[in-house]
Amino acid sequence: MNADVAMYWVQEAMQTAMLLALPLLGAALAVGLMVSLFQAVTSMQEMTLTFIPKILMVALVLLLLSPWMLQMLTDFATHALQYIPNVSH
Repeated sequence: MNADVAMYWVQEAMQTAMLLALPLLGAALAVGLMVSLFQAVTSMQEMTLTFIPKILMVALVLLLLSPWMLQMLTDFATHALQYIPNVSH
């Protein structure tokens, strides 16, 4: 395995990880912004108010997108495992 092949697999792993994390992080960011806006409008500065809506939204997104996420992980693992016989020393 040369450096180009190693870099390809690192790039594929990073891309897969980003695609899997992006919906969860985006949902948490959107809910966090909405709660922050609500807190600014109402002048309510409760620090723990942001955690429960974020957790619930991330859990909902995870529940809805888990089949897609599992399929992406399965495809990546299958692709990586199928490449193993092609690795030359």
